Amino acid sequence: MREIISTKDAPQAIGPYSQAIKANGFIFTSGQIAIDPSTKQVVTGDVAAQTERVLRNLSEILEAAGSGLGKVVRSTVFLKNMNDFAAMNQVYGKYFTSAPPARSTVEVARLPREVLVEIDVIALE
Repeated sequence: MREIISTKDAPQAIGPYSQAIKANGFIFTSGQIAIDPSTKQVVTGDVAAQTERVLRNLSEILEAAGSGLGKVVRSTVFLKNMNDFAAMNQVYGKYFTSAPPARSTVEVARLPREVLVEIDVIALE
């Protein structure tokens, strides 16, 4: 069983992909960047401000799927610059306070819309 998850409270897909897919008790999100769903624009500010928006977007998608950040089991963080790790990690830690998920963080050459961070997650229903 496979279900497409979509919410207007997070940025709409800008290509041939879904915000998330629910399958076999898991929710798999597409990578989220720092787009404000109300303005459809990338938020201004540093990596901390962008990480905040990304995690809010992920939270909305997971809630639409009947889950939440507390049920995330795995995340991947893509950073434009690994020097931003500490600032991203400080914001990330506010959202995952107890039993944080497994995580990988990688530096990448370029991200969509020239953002500084992108995150995707896998969560339990």
